[in-house]
Amino acid sequence: MQQNLQPVDYLLIGHIAVDLTPTGKQLGGTVSYSALTAKAMGLRVGILTSVGKDAKLELLNGIQIVNIPTEQSTIFENVKTENGRKQTIHHQATKILVEHVPDVWKNSPIVHLAPIAQEVDSDLIKYFDKSFVGVTPQGWMRAWDENGQVYATTWENSEQVLGQVGGVVLSLEDVNRDLEKVEWFAHHTNRLCVTEGADGAVLYWHGDRRRFRPIEVNEVDATGAGDIFAAAFFARLYQTKDAWEAARFATNLAAYSVTRNGLMGIPTQEEIEHCKMEVLS
Repeated sequence: MQQNLQPVDYLLIGHIAVDLTPTGKQLGGTVSYSALTAKAMGLRVGILTSVGKDAKLELLNGIQIVNIPTEQSTIFENVKTENGRKQTIHHQATKILVEHVPDVWKNSPIVHLAPIAQEVDSDLIKYFDKSFVGVTPQGWMRAWDENGQVYATTWENSEQVLGQVGGVVLSLEDVNRDLEKVEWFAHHTNRLCVTEGADGAVLYWHGDRRRFRPIEVNEVDATGAGDIFAAAFFARLYQTKDAWEAARFATNLAAYSVTRNGLMGIPTQEEIEHCKMEVLS
């Protein structure tokens, strides 16, 4: 699958997932939502992943995919309970290592490490020293028991990773709303964006912090909103070199996404152009 690969502007590394939902199987994983967002923003996009034949990859048409063979995709099932979300992992595809990265993608301008199930080797970062590297670390902060029940765990090598990357995006839920942990992360990295659902996002940069409130919308489905935010933030940051502007843009673009179900929430051209305009009031 590596023949005739073209260079890309935005490289995503992580598992495309199959999500089990009450309405059936859906394509999921950070890479799916983020890749389609970067593509909508006009970037050439590539995905390095490991995914089985059970995934509907036609939804990612127009995106170059390098696939590490696996019998079955990473499969997640999320069930809403009174105590929050119960998450189960039913299978884990092949882990992604340095030797899997195609030569033609090693100098990609933007590299987004997007683990969802401990599948991305954090050593990859040092091989992209010419790239802007962004990280959505949720998959390094998850573990699971023998029944596949997912629980929060300590992010190994977090200090080393945080010190090497250009930007980190995570949700308040990823850190169990532990604000001390958020402050620690912020102290150890260049730019940290913490998404808070309907409350928007907080950006920590240069020892400062700012909250960005989203436009008001009617929420239909928040699935993938954080992944759309991350791609919008990394891409806009790379384009403008202004983290505040990137956070403002990403907050509003992600807000539009929750008005539609699943991958239908990928931004439209009209939404992208509208969010680029700073609204002066």
